[in-house]
Amino acid sequence: MSQTATASGMFEIEQEGDTLIVVPAVDLRELDYQRSEDWARKILELLNDTGIKNVVLDLHKTDYYGSTALGFFVKLWKRVGRRNRRMAFCNVSEHEKEILQITKLDHLWPICSSRIEALEAVKE
Repeated sequence: MSQTATASGMFEIEQEGDTLIVVPAVDLRELDYQRSEDWARKILELLNDTGIKNVVLDLHKTDYYGSTALGFFVKLWKRVGRRNRRMAFCNVSEHEKEILQITKLDHLWPICSSRIEALEAVKE
């Protein structure tokens, strides 16, 4: 069962079982710092729910993100990892994949070709 909500119009948030699925609704170019902190805080607060074990970032609606988004991804990963939970990316564009490779962040979490593959990766 999937539930959908939005966080400041920038993200669609879904939940499938014990996995939170975060879908950026727009390219995450360099954003106003306060606005980006607001949406990051809202998503991180969702991880306080003990029913949420894993996170999938589904980037099928985007082609680009900047350093603010990368910082958010790392914060999210640290919060998830602190509780021995898992995180995966899926539907990453070639440009987004290149950014993860250049920053060496592609070694921190699985980058999957589909949401189904990402959901399986976080359950392993």
